[in-house]
Amino acid sequence: MSDPALTLMQWLSPAFPVGAFAYSHGLEQAIADGQVHDADTLHDWIETLITDGSARADAILLTAAYTAKDPANVDATARAFAAGAERLRESDLQGAAFCDTARAVWNIEITKLTYPVAVGTAARAMDVPLAQTLPLYLHAFASNLTSAAQRLMPLGQTAAQQVLARLGGAINITATMAASTTLDDLSAASFAADIAAMRHETLQPRIFRT
Repeated sequence: MSDPALTLMQWLSPAFPVGAFAYSHGLEQAIADGQVHDADTLHDWIETLITDGSARADAILLTAAYTAKDPANVDATARAFAAGAERLRESDLQGAAFCDTARAVWNIEITKLTYPVAVGTAARAMDVPLAQTLPLYLHAFASNLTSAAQRLMPLGQTAAQQVLARLGGAINITATMAASTTLDDLSAASFAADIAAMRHETLQPRIFRT
């Protein structure tokens, strides 16, 4: 049987075929608007998503899926909570791809779940501890946005890694908080990021899908 930690690292690796590299989560619009323009503003943008925005919501949804006998209600809530069409499409497509691979490789019977719900359901099925899953999920989220920023603005590799390292505290705080939540705690207050994600739907030209 696979080591749970190694399984989790495989799921959240950039090599896992969910297509995360194609999504900027609205960051492309924020950079185009000048809201994010250097390492400090990038750090602040991602940190807000982790502590008060969509990444925090994802952590709560992941926990709810992990503790649910049937993830269907959690998945319906995740879809209803999406701030815009492309945010929903991002979670839907990544989740479906995750389900397809988890089913083919580990025989986990999941299909067509949104991304955080899929990860939480799979972690429960494989006895991967929630306390490991949450911070690594949030770290993968932050890492993907940092990588996207490197393609969209002048940000070197060292500066990008410094941003990611500085996010460790916020990741740990949010992961610890989310582990004791229920769906009743679901909320988000990163309005600028939500608006950027909505406006990104019509940005031209653009590199990322969201």
